[in-house]
Amino acid sequence: MSVAREDVTRPVIVGRSSSHFTRIARLFAAELRVDYSFRVLRDLLSSNPEDYGGNPALRIPVMQTPRGVWFGALNVCRELRRMSSLTPHVVWPEDLEAPVLANAQELVLQAMSTEVTLIMSKLGGTGESAHQSKMRTGLTNMMSWLEQNLTTVLATLPSQRDLSFLEVTLFCLVRHLEFREVLPMTSYEELNAFCQRFETRASAMETTFRFDT
Repeated sequence: MSVAREDVTRPVIVGRSSSHFTRIARLFAAELRVDYSFRVLRDLLSSNPEDYGGNPALRIPVMQTPRGVWFGALNVCRELRRMSSLTPHVVWPEDLEAPVLANAQELVLQAMSTEVTLIMSKLGGTGESAHQSKMRTGLTNMMSWLEQNLTTVLATLPSQRDLSFLEVTLFCLVRHLEFREVLPMTSYEELNAFCQRFETRASAMETTFRFDT
């Protein structure tokens, strides 16, 4: 069943200011200087696709544009790049041909999804099951791998890049783990140093995590 879409003359991003997946999209929009409206998903437990901009998966972000609706952060970022009048060198996941880069991107996205599951389980009021305990261990393992390999990852990325999906997602993940107090990050020196450098970008300062009111 099709879902009615807002009549938009500029992009509408549906998401939450406290969501790391939403921040990826908003950070790309800021980097690419694409003007957009922001519609907040108020109820994270809603099962109505219309609340998620028509996404049947009940996930954010979603971007509604004059030419269609885009589900998910990567799809949204690709469309923002197509809409932008700028021509930066963006490194996308398919450009990551070295194993260390491809594995880093995979682990970042897996860690983001794992974190969401842990947060939603807590929001649902359930105690931590054996499966959730395993997920928490996996999350810690993934962050340790990223910490140990970050220097190589950054050195292997194309030196002439203006922006990379890997770095944006990694930054949003690390800062979100702190923001939601899912995993203490103080001991991750390399990841923290990377974030301190990245958050000097105007796009990072414009998209700081906060809870929508």
